[in-house]
Amino acid sequence: MTSDINTERKSIALVVGTIFIVGLAIFFVFRYGERWLRNLLIYLSQSSQARSVISGMPYMQGVARRFVAGETMDEAMAATRALNSNGMFVTLDYLGERVTDKKLALSSCREIVNLIDRIEAAGVEANVSVKLSQLGLGIHRDIALENLLQIVSRAKDNNNRIRIDMEESKLVDTTLDIYRTVRDEYGYNNVGVVIQSYLYRSEKDVAKLIEEGAWVRLCKGAYAEPPEIAYPIKKDTDANFVKLTQMLLSETARKNGVYLGVATHDEAMITATQEIARREQIDSQDYEFQMLYGIRSELQESLISQGYQLRVYVP
Repeated sequence: MTSDINTERKSIALVVGTIFIVGLAIFFVFRYGERWLRNLLIYLSQSSQARSVISGMPYMQGVARRFVAGETMDEAMAATRALNSNGMFVTLDYLGERVTDKKLALSSCREIVNLIDRIEAAGVEANVSVKLSQLGLGIHRDIALENLLQIVSRAKDNNNRIRIDMEESKLVDTTLDIYRTVRDEYGYNNVGVVIQSYLYRSEKDVAKLIEEGAWVRLCKGAYAEPPEIAYPIKKDTDANFVKLTQMLLSETARKNGVYLGVATHDEAMITATQEIARREQIDSQDYEFQMLYGIRSELQESLISQGYQLRVYVP
């Protein structure tokens, strides 16, 4: 009897805790943006108990489905088709990071390769983003590189692209090094990278990427970083975001083949990008806005209606 009561209490605590965490994260998503959504999604991807609780509660399923397409490739394809039908491009993100087991890193690689094949078979407009820590970077650089090469090679066979996500600041140099290794040493031109405007170093990184004619996703940044490394105040991050956008949309960048994805839900940043494009006489089809699945859907639809390109990141 006591055992049953304790089990029931633990179950209730798990349910309440999960509801609280999900609800709190959703509040912070709307107030503070991508960092909190990332934390929520990673929590759900790593916690089988939380997923079980959510799967058994219709209301919680609805909450989770607002931000995550599902757990199967069929669900991912269905979500992608729906977004495509509304004129939106898609980037699919197979959740997971900080893998420390080689077998799990290889399993993630295989799932992503299968996802690339499903995109091709379904005929949908989508590419895939990957995190190097999910592919084994925390174990050894060569493991992540080997897995990434398999992914990029399959994407090239399917005439598709792969975006390497940027993670915390301590991984920036290694991420950029692996990106350049895949592109320059192995000759894959179907790979892009992400730059975060809250890092002081990003202006220098962007200047180099412009020289190289890179395919760049610019975002504000979603990891907690110390003030010695990143701007601690939002207005400074915003100012740098606008500066980097201007650099990446410059005549030199465009001549070198740079293609920019402006990843933000901040209307001030969107307006600033539109003003830069008008001033430089850049066609709306020569760059794209990018937003997260389930966030600011009305704004997404508004941009499409105005003739802008929009890509939705779908976990």
